[in-house]
Amino acid sequence: MNRPPFWTQPIRFFRYTAHERPALFWSILVGCVGPVMIVTVPPLRHRFGDPTPERIPLTYPIPKGPRKIPEGFDDE
Repeated sequence: MNRPPFWTQPIRFFRYTAHERPALFWSILVGCVGPVMIVTVPPLRHRFGDPTPERIPLTYPIPKGPRKIPEGFDDE
């Protein structure tokens, strides 16, 4: 059986790889779907009511007032 060339018969090539080399087929499929999801998923999330989450703080909040020193942990 001759392998179909990719650029002249892509659908036949994908059918061949799905049967003969499934790892190659799925890696090509996932690789093609990834960039499409970057464009389509954020608008769909907003349409279904999933809000954009708050940004994660990069610093620890500094408490107001004097620092309370813990007691009872001194080495004796």
